[in-house]
Amino acid sequence: MSAPEERSPLTPRPSLYEHALRLLQEEPNGGRPQRGYPLPEKPASRPDLRWPEAKAAVQEIVGPLLTSPDLDPDPARAADELHRRLDPLGVQARSVRNVVVALPLSDEVAARALARHLTRTGTSAPAVAVGLALLDRLGGPEDIPYLDTLSRFRDLTRPALQALSAVDRPAAGLAWLRQYTRTESLRPLIDALTARDAPAIRDWLLAHPLDPRTVGPEPACRIAEAVRLTDLLRAEPVDPRLLSQAVRLLARMTSPHDYRVKILDYTDAVTAYTTVVAHLSQLPPSLDDFANLLSLAVDLHSGPSTLLDWEPGRREALLDTLNSVPSTPAWSAVAEAVPADPADSATLRRQHWIRRTAHQPLRSPTPGGPTLRIEVAVSDPIDPSAVETRILIDGRPLVAEFFGLGPAGSPERLLDNGSLRATAEPHEVQLAEAYCTEGCCGALYVTIRRDGDDVVWSDWRLSNTPASRHRTPPTHRFDATAYDTEITRAERDDSWSWPARTTARLISAGLRARPDLLTRWDAQRGWTGTDFADPDSVAVSFTYWPGLSADQKDKDGPWLQFVWTVPDDDTPPETRAAAALDRLATTDPKTYADVRGGSREYAAALGYPWPER
Repeated sequence: MSAPEERSPLTPRPSLYEHALRLLQEEPNGGRPQRGYPLPEKPASRPDLRWPEAKAAVQEIVGPLLTSPDLDPDPARAADELHRRLDPLGVQARSVRNVVVALPLSDEVAARALARHLTRTGTSAPAVAVGLALLDRLGGPEDIPYLDTLSRFRDLTRPALQALSAVDRPAAGLAWLRQYTRTESLRPLIDALTARDAPAIRDWLLAHPLDPRTVGPEPACRIAEAVRLTDLLRAEPVDPRLLSQAVRLLARMTSPHDYRVKILDYTDAVTAYTTVVAHLSQLPPSLDDFANLLSLAVDLHSGPSTLLDWEPGRREALLDTLNSVPSTPAWSAVAEAVPADPADSATLRRQHWIRRTAHQPLRSPTPGGPTLRIEVAVSDPIDPSAVETRILIDGRPLVAEFFGLGPAGSPERLLDNGSLRATAEPHEVQLAEAYCTEGCCGALYVTIRRDGDDVVWSDWRLSNTPASRHRTPPTHRFDATAYDTEITRAERDDSWSWPARTTARLISAGLRARPDLLTRWDAQRGWTGTDFADPDSVAVSFTYWPGLSADQKDKDGPWLQFVWTVPDDDTPPETRAAAALDRLATTDPKTYADVRGGSREYAAALGYPWPER
């Protein structure tokens, strides 16, 4: 270490803010490690410290500094106390922020002074996180440069962005894009936003394709915030290209393919919806815009968009206008047009989805309608296919409101097997699973039972769900007759389905009714459905367990997973499913299905070739 870099024990450490500024000055062209800078010193870590203990410890340290009647008027002394006690605790900055943001404040002026002292002079991530959490509630424009700079540290990015979002959403949008985006096509936008080059920002937005593969729900939300989309839409006359991009961004925000549907995070969503729909007459018909407008209509009808802060009657009026689009000759012609390439399966699939969705009733429910409503929603095929069983109580989507970490379960999981039916015997039902699976971020469960003339939904359970999400619905009572009628209607309604999906559901029903179709071949039923990558392809999976048919399955012995792709012969779903079930009954499926799981050793032991990938 050279002499100028040496620091005696008495030399104060530079603040994290100063350290970040120095790093930025050393890299003027923006070069930085992926996901941001590491902290100058690794924070203390306590892997054995569980959340309840960590929460209590942070509350004990920080709480008195914010609510004590004898608050220290000197923020420097309070900051020193926080550093001394928080630093060795081993609690991550994000966890500190999540605790402090909920603590009561007795003196906002003193708390703001402490927050600003910490963000400007704090030398450790936990202490700075306290300041960030307080600025989440108390920040102002003068804090923006500090929050933006501190967001460059990967350990502080989320706490800093949360505070920045509360102060300046466009600035937070840019900071998020800069910190998390690795898509080269977004780099010119980041550069234009950084330079505040309004013409370049607009030119990028008009020209970029906003491909769902590179612009997911979160980037779409952040782009809309960073470019100040609603301000651009207010300019007259509205450029049809800008209108189309606004529709595309909103549709991306309603996608279920993220840990949270981002339309609820977009603070200008109501204004954007209203402005877009008001200018629909200026939007030239196209397949992409038609699909995106239908996605918005479906979400306004039964999705998370219903939870936005709508004035009475506004959402219903917008939905009525969107519902008029499919009946317009120019728009309906788009859905009926023959693709330039007859083999373009993606375009054909999207056209079929548009025609199917456009014919479904997407009107707002009439007053006095059923308290419980079940709606099956199918996403635009340009997105990885998602089919969810939306449960609406008094018009509000229950899963989106109380879970929000993933879509509701599929109709195969909730309707086809009778899970939502009410019996005298209580039974628990998983209504939704986190986008990343239950083992990661949890699932939402409810217990359903019949109680005299009522059906009761109670004993809600959030499994393995982050503490910040622990808000369960209240107990609901439904009139049993009306409940049974709605469940029966939903189970019989297949207007949302397409031929391959219907075929898969019929095969699955046949296998449930006749489990011997597979067990006779030592095969255990797995999943049956449409292929994730190709929704027009039907797949039947099963596991080969030697001895299963004789009830002598060796759980410790070799096994293999097979997947059979059911041939598509253009026959009706009923005919195709019956033929598939007949083949399973008469011919060992291991002779025509493909090995997809197990191990090379198991395959060799059982006499099957292992697939070379």
